Amino acid sequence: MRNLILSATLVTASLFGMAAQAEPIEAGKQYVELNKPVQVAKPGKIEVVELFWYGCPHCYKFESTLNPWVEQLPEDVNFVRIPAMFGGLWNLHGQMFITLDAMKVEPKVHTAVFDAIHEQGKKLATPEEMAEFLAGQGVDKEKFLSTYNSFAVKGLVEKAKKLAVAYQISGVPVLIVNGKYRFDITSSGGPQQALQVADQLISKERAAQ
Repeated sequence: MRNLILSATLVTASLFGMAAQAEPIEAGKQYVELNKPVQVAKPGKIEVVELFWYGCPHCYKFESTLNPWVEQLPEDVNFVRIPAMFGGLWNLHGQMFITLDAMKVEPKVHTAVFDAIHEQGKKLATPEEMAEFLAGQGVDKEKFLSTYNSFAVKGLVEKAKKLAVAYQISGVPVLIVNGKYRFDITSSGGPQQALQVADQLISKERAAQ
């Protein structure tokens, strides 16, 4: 009898959870619809952008929820990370991310950078300090520095800054779906809820195609 009661309880809880997840979202509550849509990087695909900062503790905590979700995204969804740059260390870390992205390093290197800042207390406040740390992660020091200071990377930095302005962001982490819808962990109700909002907006955009 105890097992039957437990099973019934679990089924009820499961159904309740499914109902909660399926609850429709609404502009102005869980997300904001941008007045002027921003062009996506890959036309024909539904884009999900995360704006973040390596130094942001909320971004760091969000990684463990976000990354498994990203790995399961269908083929018609393109996920993009863009560093938010509000000056100072934000800009330096943003340029570091863009450099590593241009060098096509393994995802574990980005994880190592997050860990270094939040678990080991490293600031990584200069290109030289970054290069020294990254050398321990298998990244060629001289190649990193030359790429970091390259014209191409500086151009990508300016592009990232313009996108952040176009998305009208004021903090991180924040997600943008298809250049139209902006939301964050707070407006969504939590990290997992933010991804549920993303899923519903992805479905909305898919249905509109």
